[in-house]
Amino acid sequence: MTGSPERVALTGLAVNALLSLGKAVAGVLGNSFAMIADAAESMVDIVGSLVIWGALRYGSRPPDETHPFGHGKAEALGALAVAVIVGAVGVFVGWHAVEGTRSVQPVPAPWTLIVIVVVVAVKETMFRVTRRAARHAGSNAGVADAWHHRSDAITSLAAFVGIAIAVIGGERFASADDWAALVASGVILINAVLIGREPFHELLDKSLDDVAARCTEIALGVDGIRGVERCDARQSGRVYRVTMHAEVDPAMSVADAHALTGKVKAAVRGAMPRVESLLIHVEPWEGD
Repeated sequence: MTGSPERVALTGLAVNALLSLGKAVAGVLGNSFAMIADAAESMVDIVGSLVIWGALRYGSRPPDETHPFGHGKAEALGALAVAVIVGAVGVFVGWHAVEGTRSVQPVPAPWTLIVIVVVVAVKETMFRVTRRAARHAGSNAGVADAWHHRSDAITSLAAFVGIAIAVIGGERFASADDWAALVASGVILINAVLIGREPFHELLDKSLDDVAARCTEIALGVDGIRGVERCDARQSGRVYRVTMHAEVDPAMSVADAHALTGKVKAAVRGAMPRVESLLIHVEPWEGD
């Protein structure tokens, strides 16, 4: 299954809805808090997928008078919102798991293990599909959505271990179900940090040194460019915005310098389609 990050996000929304319902029913009927907590995490996945889908849709809008630099930052905002949601779920699951370890709990039903195996397989598949689509499009929001699927798969795997111990050990080990939920909460919190890291840097316009270096290399290959004094690149959604200080012959006319910058822009965009904006400031070349 392949497609745009928007389409994959909608697919993830439908999958999460089905899985959350299945896990909630199985958790209640099978006496497993770890599975109920996992179902709650999947329900939040639904909210996360909606946020990501909306951010991707809004972020893909072209520039307008109010937003001349486009709407790409909406994707980073959406990804950061998902990170906050995931973190909140981690705290919620951890708190309830601690409460569960302090009381006597029933042994989960053995058939709940089969449900979890199916869930883990589906969520890992969604992780790989979503990540592939997001990387192809260069979307941090899509990558965040992918890791949200992986987070859900890990919590389900933790639930599997806890339920298996409780089923095999009987009533003496019934609390293993809650301990599994507690471990899962820690994994969820770690994933929240990992999910929010890249969009946080994007919102703060982190310098993309590799993109800037490649743009500099391409510019220096254009006849007439004597040097590049400075080049900065940043990400906005799925595109890059680059500013460059290019050095030319000081005797060159304004018209010729303007035409030369046009050649540089064409060369950069031809080699790097994701460079949507390239602002070039002309400087007089003063020799080595």
